[in-house]
Amino acid sequence: MIMEKEAEDRFMALETKIAYMDDFINKLQEETVENQKTIRLLREENQILAGRIQDLSENLEIPNRKPPHY
Repeated sequence: MIMEKEAEDRFMALETKIAYMDDFINKLQEETVENQKTIRLLREENQILAGRIQDLSENLEIPNRKPPHY
């Protein structure tokens, strides 16, 4: 009887741990998907900004002179 109760308690503890781990994995997966979406959006915005900077630098003539601290 005592061994059976100990085995049942251990089994319940393992089931509880698995349930918590399963919940954690699901939350982690959701967060990972959201982070991937954010990274994709930031990359697209970065490419757009890089293109705009390149367009501006092609149309802008920068004088070749020393900075004021020289």
